[in-house]
Amino acid sequence: MQRLFFPPLKALVGSPCLWLLVPRAAPRTQCGCSCGIRRSLRPGQYSTISEVTLQSGRGTVSFPSKAAERVVGRWLLVCSGTVAGAVILGGVTRLTESGLSMVDWHLIKEMKPPASQEEWETEFQKYQQFPEFKILNHDMTLAEFKFIWYMEYSHRMWGRLVGLAYILPAAYFWRKGWLSRGMKGRVLALCGLVCFQGLLGWYMVKSGLEEKPDSHDIPRVSQYRLAAHLGSALVLYCASLWTSLSLLLPQHKLPETRQLLWLRRCAHGTAGLVFLTALSGAFVAGLDAGLVYNSFPKMGESWIPEDLFTFSPILKNVFENPTMVQFDHRILRRDGSGQAESRRVEHFFLILDERPSSPQGITSVTAITVLYFLSRRISLPRRTKMAAATLLALAYTQVGLGISTLLMYVPTPLAATHQSGSLALLSVALWLMSELRRVPK
Repeated sequence: MQRLFFPPLKALVGSPCLWLLVPRAAPRTQCGCSCGIRRSLRPGQYSTISEVTLQSGRGTVSFPSKAAERVVGRWLLVCSGTVAGAVILGGVTRLTESGLSMVDWHLIKEMKPPASQEEWETEFQKYQQFPEFKILNHDMTLAEFKFIWYMEYSHRMWGRLVGLAYILPAAYFWRKGWLSRGMKGRVLALCGLVCFQGLLGWYMVKSGLEEKPDSHDIPRVSQYRLAAHLGSALVLYCASLWTSLSLLLPQHKLPETRQLLWLRRCAHGTAGLVFLTALSGAFVAGLDAGLVYNSFPKMGESWIPEDLFTFSPILKNVFENPTMVQFDHRILRRDGSGQAESRRVEHFFLILDERPSSPQGITSVTAITVLYFLSRRISLPRRTKMAAATLLALAYTQVGLGISTLLMYVPTPLAATHQSGSLALLSVALWLMSELRRVPK
C-alpha cells in the first residue's frame, strides 16, 4: 500500500525534467592551479535548456513525474471501481424495493443507524406516513422494514465512501503537486460530479415520496430523475476510468490510415451505444413499463404493437409511453397473484434488462461484432487486439446472462452478475477506445 500511493522519493525528485530548473554552475576559470573558482550566478540565471524552454514558450516541462502520474492513475482506477459498486448496489436496492425506506436525508446525522427499539419504532412511523407504505406495504412488519432500511442505508453509506475516495486523495495529491494543470481541472470536475450525484439521488427519492391524491398506482420515482441519477453515475464512472487508462496505458504510435480512422469512429460509436442501452433501462424502471405486455417474444399478438405512438407530440412517447419504452426492453410481467417476490423480480429486471431481444441490444451486439471484424483487417498491437476480442466475448456473454436471468426468474446473484456485465462491457469499450486514441504530434 505504501509503494502504491507513495512512490519513491528518488523517482519523484530524480526526474530529469526537474533538473532543467536547477541553476547551472558557472564554468570554472583557470588560475594556474588545479582548483577552479565557481562564479556566482545572477538572479534568474538558469541552464541553457530550461532557459530556452521557459522563455520561448514552445516547450513544456514534464511535471509531475511519471511515477506520480501512475499513482494518480491507480487512484482513479480504484475510484471507478467504487462507482461501479454503487451502481450494482443500487440495482440490488431496487430489487428489494428498498429505495424509499429512508424518508429523510441528512449528510452526517443519518450515518448512525437506529440503536434501540424505540428509535426503530420512530423510524418505522416516519415510513408509514408516505405513499409506499399506505398503498403497497401497509401490512409490513418492523422486521421486514429493518431489512429494506438497511439495504437503502448501505447504498447511501457506499455513496459517502465514493465521495471520500475522490475528495480526500484529490486534496492530498493537489497539495503534493502531483497533478498537472489539466489534471487539476479534471479532478475538480470529478469531485464536483460526485457531490452532484449525491444531491441528485435524494432529489430522485423525493419524487417517490410525494403524495398524489388522485392516483392509486404503486409509488415510484420520476423516470426522468432516475435516468439523470443513473446517467450521472455512468458519466462519473466513464470519466474516471478513461482518465485512469490515459495515465496508466502507454499510447501506441499507429499509422494514421483510413482504416484506422474508421475503426476509431466505430469504437466511439459502439461505446456510446452501450452507454445509451444502459441508460434506457432507467426509463423502463421509472414507468414500470414491463407491466404492459406479458407475451414474449411478441408484444401481444404482434411484433410491433399498435399503441407505440399514442402520445402527442411523438417525441413524448419515447420517454413517457410505457409501450414504447418496453419495446426497447422486453421484460417479465407480474402474475395475477401480486406477490412481493414477483414485484421484486419485475422491478429489478426493469433496471437491469439489456437482453439482445430488444432493438438496442441487437444493435449493440451487431456493432460490437462489426467492430471486431474491422479490427482483424488492420495490423494492431497485441494489447489492442486483446481488447477487441474481450469486447466481443463479453457481448455474447451478456446475451447468455440475459436469457438465463429471464428463464430463472431473476435470482439476485445472477441478476447482479448481469448488471456487472453491462459495466464490464462499457469498461472494455473504453479500454479499446484508449488503445486507439490518437497520439499527439
